[in-house]
Amino acid sequence: MAFSLRNRSDHDSVGLDIDDRFLAAVVTAGGAIRQAASMDLPEGLVRDGEVVDPAGLAEAIKRFVSDHKLPRAVRLGVSNQQIVVRMIELPPIEDPKERDVAVSFQAAEAIAMPLEEAILDYQLIERVSVAAGGERERIVVVAARKSMIEPLLEASRAAGLKVQGVDLNAFALVRTLTTARVDSDPLGDDARVYCHLGGVTNLAIAVGSTCVFTRPLTTSADSDDTDIASSLAEKIRLSIDFHLNTPGARTVADVVLSGPGAQSEGLLHALNGLIGRPVSLAEPLGTLGAYTVAPDEAPHRYTVAAGLALGAAA
Repeated sequence: MAFSLRNRSDHDSVGLDIDDRFLAAVVTAGGAIRQAASMDLPEGLVRDGEVVDPAGLAEAIKRFVSDHKLPRAVRLGVSNQQIVVRMIELPPIEDPKERDVAVSFQAAEAIAMPLEEAILDYQLIERVSVAAGGERERIVVVAARKSMIEPLLEASRAAGLKVQGVDLNAFALVRTLTTARVDSDPLGDDARVYCHLGGVTNLAIAVGSTCVFTRPLTTSADSDDTDIASSLAEKIRLSIDFHLNTPGARTVADVVLSGPGAQSEGLLHALNGLIGRPVSLAEPLGTLGAYTVAPDEAPHRYTVAAGLALGAAA
């Protein structure tokens, strides 16, 4: 199926987060959580965000869906080194087909990936005035290698799922954690860094509710907080520098941590002294509220899955 950031659904929406270490599903209706469930995954099924054992993953998903009586129509997320996100600018183009052609042409120059091997999608973010006069369209372009998407779809379909859409985990992350205040001003003023520490450490830079840059980061869960903080801070700083060097980039105000690996107070404290910007721990389900998840569940497992589900109505 096509990689899509723009699917819609009028029914219950299910986000399925396939992490290296666990499965997490969230069912939403009317912007509220109806059901949440998770299950640990055996090692070796997913590595660095990529499916390496489709048959084994299919069996795990099938058991998970059956045990928790989950709907079979789902939205999936991806986050790994086989994804590229870039911001491009074009002159205003009203005709959608003409814009498609223009985006593909410029993406071939901006993205270091043969487009015949990729699935491409984009979103128009805003129109901005330029110093020379006139306007430019700012567009987020996403390219994902087909060879990475296909095993994910293979495992999901073998498990009996109907895949309604494939989203970026980074977009889902921002969707969940964006506050009500920011939602009222989608492009805000300053940018914010979101860093989700799961099986893959996922970094997103967003302006308001719009993700403008993302990359997966490599961190070692076996290191102590000080070593993790030092490595993570350096990668966050480099990502911020990259963002600030893109045309029209907004100043980065702060950093927000989420995910199972972000729950250490020592890590939060260490990062606050290393990045040069305030670092805080996110409410794991944003405005949905952690109270919507059963008391014996860890709400930080559901941040991405919730955002995937909410994406159906975005």
